[in-house]
Amino acid sequence: MTISNAVTWFEIGAERPDEAQRFYGELFGWTFTEVGAGGVSYRTTEGGAGRGSGGAIRGTGEGGPRYATFFVEVPDVAETIRRAEAAGGKVHVPAKTNAAGLTFAHLLDPAGNHIGVFSPPAA
Repeated sequence: MTISNAVTWFEIGAERPDEAQRFYGELFGWTFTEVGAGGVSYRTTEGGAGRGSGGAIRGTGEGGPRYATFFVEVPDVAETIRRAEAAGGKVHVPAKTNAAGLTFAHLLDPAGNHIGVFSPPAA
């Protein structure tokens, strides 16, 4: 699979994930599947009936951050971080690899906008 630096995922952080799910479900007709673990609510959707980017609502808990960000699938997260910093961006959340092998990081562009990058697990 060739990775094309495409926006392929979005994530919405919400203190009240039930409310966010209801809103986006009613607004766009999206359906969600709970896939959270370890007490964290994480609800995925295909967002757009397979014609758009998939995404998720992440429960942040009371007083947690609220956000909406997009994720770009990249071939190499570390190289993307290096290039972002060279272009004037900053690392917001350093690169991490989850138990499934997905590597991700959160960046800030020069204006302070939050974006995410990730590489899927090796095949």
